Amino acid sequence: MGEGKTYFPGRVFMVLGTFLLSLLLYIDRVCISVAKEPIAGELLLTDKQMGWVLSVFALGYALFQTPSGMLADRLGPRKILASIVTIWSFFTALTGMAWNFVSLLIVRLLFGAGEAGAFPGMSRAIYTWIPMTERGLVTGINFSGSRLGAAFALPFVAWLIDSYGWRTSFLVLGIIGLLWAFLWYFLFRDNPEDHPYLSDQEKEKIVNTRQQDSKDEFASQLTFGRIVQSKNMWLAMGQYFCSNFTFFFALTWLFPHIKSTYGLDNLEAGFYAAAPLVFGALGNWFSGGLSDAIYKKGEWRSSRVLPASIGFALAALGLLASVHMETALGAILFLSLAIFGADMTLPPSWSLCVDIGRRNSGAVSGTMNMAGNIGAFITALLFPYLQDWTGSVETFFYVGAIFNIIAIFLWLRVRPEKPIETY
Repeated sequence: MGEGKTYFPGRVFMVLGTFLLSLLLYIDRVCISVAKEPIAGELLLTDKQMGWVLSVFALGYALFQTPSGMLADRLGPRKILASIVTIWSFFTALTGMAWNFVSLLIVRLLFGAGEAGAFPGMSRAIYTWIPMTERGLVTGINFSGSRLGAAFALPFVAWLIDSYGWRTSFLVLGIIGLLWAFLWYFLFRDNPEDHPYLSDQEKEKIVNTRQQDSKDEFASQLTFGRIVQSKNMWLAMGQYFCSNFTFFFALTWLFPHIKSTYGLDNLEAGFYAAAPLVFGALGNWFSGGLSDAIYKKGEWRSSRVLPASIGFALAALGLLASVHMETALGAILFLSLAIFGADMTLPPSWSLCVDIGRRNSGAVSGTMNMAGNIGAFITALLFPYLQDWTGSVETFFYVGAIFNIIAIFLWLRVRPEKPIETY
């Protein structure tokens, strides 16, 4: 591309790569939910055992968030993302070879650990490649990929499993992941300044408009101890726990819940369960655009706090209303509102991590995501256990609504303009 004038920013291709990664991430992740019945039938698993299978992914994912983020900061997102996609694709394929409860549990735990560095790695790439005024929208685009991937996967994987069986389905998804890892490694560079096909004009624009490095002596020496001393970090972790508690339901128990409650077949349940995820993608786009629009007016703090607070309010409302619906359509409409709201919280959450973490944004976003996936782990387990203890699913939705309201108060104390070392 040389020094000539370019009309199509090269960084769009970087965002396309991370969008496709996010798409793949959730196609692989949601497959286990769609395959619940054939897996449980063949391996003779109970609902509670399947709850552990669904939740153990989140445990492995949570435990490796901060270490993976630190590796992305140190080694760069090019090597880390290519490596982790290769690892998790291997365990995706291996899921189709499970022969009992324990083997399935171990494979899904390692699959979760493999996926752990994906979004922290993306955050580190965003810090280097994306101007501050585009950060919210790019983050929203990336996370919309995860929602569209999950939405697409629900009916597609249901068809794939019906046609070829659950074991073959996991093998096919594993092969697709290996292809992405190969392309990312050869096409991406950690710094836009080093990319051979990026114009000098765009390199200059990115360097001049991205967030500037701090001269703080701690900026390149951030440790886990310093991370957990930060108020911003604890606030980010707390609100993200609440966000994931709501959203992870859509990835785990929504499909079987809708299917059994309203007597649907596999394909019908797949299309119904896909709707909230599509609304989640819309929530990401809307919130990302709103965040950037507010930021451009000079309101850095409001650009993070306002979209997130609106999102949590909508999530609480949607969860509470959904339990009073008598039809699948009514329940899905309000659950779509809940997921739209929950996903509105993602662009400000991840933008906040890049804001306060800077060159350590991989470690900071990984730590936040660790807390979020503890929420996801609890969600996948709590749904079947609360249903068993109370004889109803309503309690779960009330608990989720309470968490969403708490998160609004957490956001009111967030200070995105203050680096992690100072607040």
